[in-house]
Amino acid sequence: MLALHKWKILLILVAANLLLLACLSTGDIKAWREINWLDILGEGGVSLLSLVWLLLILHSRPAGRVTNFFVLGLAGIFLASFQDALDEVIQIPDSVNFDQWVESGLMPVGLLLLTYGIYHWHKEQLQINEHLRKRERLFREHRIQDPVTHLGSAEYLRRQLRMELAHHHQRQQPLSLLLLDIDNFAHINRRYGNDEGDRLLQELAELILLNLRRCDLLCRYAGDRFAIVLPNTGETMAQMIAQELANAVRHFAFKTSRQGESVFHSVSIGVALALDDSAEHLLARANQALLHAKEKQERDIFLAA
Repeated sequence: MLALHKWKILLILVAANLLLLACLSTGDIKAWREINWLDILGEGGVSLLSLVWLLLILHSRPAGRVTNFFVLGLAGIFLASFQDALDEVIQIPDSVNFDQWVESGLMPVGLLLLTYGIYHWHKEQLQINEHLRKRERLFREHRIQDPVTHLGSAEYLRRQLRMELAHHHQRQQPLSLLLLDIDNFAHINRRYGNDEGDRLLQELAELILLNLRRCDLLCRYAGDRFAIVLPNTGETMAQMIAQELANAVRHFAFKTSRQGESVFHSVSIGVALALDDSAEHLLARANQALLHAKEKQERDIFLAA
């Protein structure tokens, strides 16, 4: 990472060398007994530590505005304390006052820039923390995601259904639930294998999603059964959506991987309108409606035969 900031480091070292050359060219080195080694230890320590902090920041951060504020601030502190330490070793005439300007000017400016950089770093950390919280929430949701279709699982469905029911009771808006079951799905697994069955579920999930509204929620409820939550939807509209989905699936040709033959399917759909009930009660009524729909379809097939 330091390679990204080599020009910054080079400029700071050049500035320090220019200060050293300016002090040597205008002043004289003090006698050994005139040097206050305690001051050198304190001021030189500040200079050394600020340089170490600067290198650590450059080693751990990419280039950017916050990094630049850190660099300018710590560079000002480093150069001011470095000049202060040089004054303890080199006697500069009173007629020359550039050293005072460096000490008195760069130190407060450096502290101000460093504080400004810390402020923006704080805002940056808040954004990162918010991003991490979103990723954590997404990870938790992925744990209740169906691994085959990548839809929400039954647990996720129940959680969202409870939320939608709360909105339904609060806003007095209609809410409907569809349970969609693939007819004779076990035949696909027996004839073509479980992998083909999983692929059929994936493709049907995509087909159903294409025929839903943006506000609707599709989940895999169990096995070959899908659940669809329809917010702000009455029973008549829900029945219409169910019929459209049934027609879409009926005209969908599933191509098997090995033989490449086209396999057509039908679905049975149970419709339940939310009343003053819980998520489990609404699911139970949708299951009952689905059983009635399957029985009706079997009777229609028997009569047609």
